[in-house]
Amino acid sequence: MDKPPLIHHAPAPHWVGNAFHVRSMFSYGQRNVNPDPFLLLDYAQPRHFSPSQERRGVGEHPHRGFETITIAYKGEVAHRDSSGGGGIIAAGDVQWMTAGAGIMHDEFFSEAYSKKGGDFEMVQLWLNLPARDKMTPARYQSITADDIPTVTLPDEAGTLRVIAGRYKDYQGPATTFTPVSLWDISLQARSSTTFELPANHTVILLVRHGTVSVNGSVDAGASQLVTFAQDGTTITIQAKEAAALLLMSGEPIAEPIAGYGPFVMNTEEQIRQALADFNAGQFGRLGQAQDRSATE
Repeated sequence: MDKPPLIHHAPAPHWVGNAFHVRSMFSYGQRNVNPDPFLLLDYAQPRHFSPSQERRGVGEHPHRGFETITIAYKGEVAHRDSSGGGGIIAAGDVQWMTAGAGIMHDEFFSEAYSKKGGDFEMVQLWLNLPARDKMTPARYQSITADDIPTVTLPDEAGTLRVIAGRYKDYQGPATTFTPVSLWDISLQARSSTTFELPANHTVILLVRHGTVSVNGSVDAGASQLVTFAQDGTTITIQAKEAAALLLMSGEPIAEPIAGYGPFVMNTEEQIRQALADFNAGQFGRLGQAQDRSATE
C-alpha cells in the first residue's frame, strides 16, 4: 500500500454489562477512522475472573440492520437469541449473528466458566449490512474451531485461521452478505509475511499481542489498531516478537448510516420505525439456548 499505515491507540476500557471489560477500538462516525463496511470493534483484553456464582454478562437486548461477530480466545460465552440460535463458544470458536430485520439476544459467561473462573479474552465486531439486506430474516451461524481452516504461512512464519473470505486455496466457513475477509493470524518471533488484498477494500489490523512492523514504516504493539489507505494490495508484517493479530478486510458499502444504539440503518425514519417495531414486540422472544455439543 502506497501511503503509510496509521496507528491508533486503544481508548480507555469500559464495561459492557458486568462481564465484558472492552476497549472500543473503532466505531462508525469517528473522524479518524472510516471502517466501512465494519461498524464497531470491541476488544476484551486478557483479564482474569475469579470463580463466582454471580451471573455475568449482558441481558436481553435488541439489534437491527447489521451483524455481530464474536471471536473467543479465552473463556466461554453462552448465547441465545430470538431466531432460535444459541450455544456456548469457547477458545477458537466464533458466533456470527445476523440481526437483519430484528433480533433479541443475550450473552453471559457460561455456567461452567463462571464457576471455575479463569482468563478471558474475546473480540466482538459489528459488520454493516447493505440497504438491500438490512431487513433480511435474522439468523445465527455457529462456527466451531474445527470448522475454521488453519493454514501454515510461507517460510513457517506462523499460522492463519480463515474465518471469512478466502486465503489462497482456503475458504472460510462464514457466509457473508458483502465481500469480507476475517483472518486470525499468529506469527513467530522474527518472522515476516506478506498478504495480498483487494485494492478497493477497507483493511484494518488489530494487534492483540506482541509487536510488529507494518510495511517497514510503522511499529504497532498490543491493543493497537493499524489502518490502511485504499490504494494498494500488499501488506508486509514483520514480527519483532511472537504476535497475535486479527486482520479485517471488506468491500465498502458506501451508503448513508443512521445509528441509534443497537440499531444501524440508512435513515432516521428507519431508526424511528425500528424503535416502534421493537416496542411492538416484533423482534421476537428469546428461546431456549442449546448446549454447543447438542448443535454439532
